[in-house]
Amino acid sequence: MTTEAEAKTTSGEIPPNLQLMSTLMAADRTLMAWTRTSLSLLSFGFTIFKILEGFQDVEGRFVVKTDTPRNAGLFLTAMGTLAMVMGTIEYWQTLKVLHQQRIFGRPRAPLIMAMIMSVAGVLLFLSITAKVL
Repeated sequence: MTTEAEAKTTSGEIPPNLQLMSTLMAADRTLMAWTRTSLSLLSFGFTIFKILEGFQDVEGRFVVKTDTPRNAGLFLTAMGTLAMVMGTIEYWQTLKVLHQQRIFGRPRAPLIMAMIMSVAGVLLFLSITAKVL
């Protein structure tokens, strides 16, 4: 004879460890917030770099200082990349605390996105650096 709780668990209505699932989903949402913040900083940094670079030489005179586009772009892209890396590390530590060692058995989507964003941030930072040098 089975109890009502066992029947619900075996029928699939209630996950076996609801607290763990809730904490994992909260960690996913937090990482997605880090990703949104990082994406905003990266895109804003690149946009500022391109706009200020365009204003640099208007009608034969300098509107902004020579290093301003590079410095603004590098600062914002570095902050965006740092935010993404920090969010990824925080997420990874949360998974370790929850003893989710099967992270690469079935990778979680927010972690994949965070790693892609981290690589994109580093590449964007390097492209601004290479263009200026």
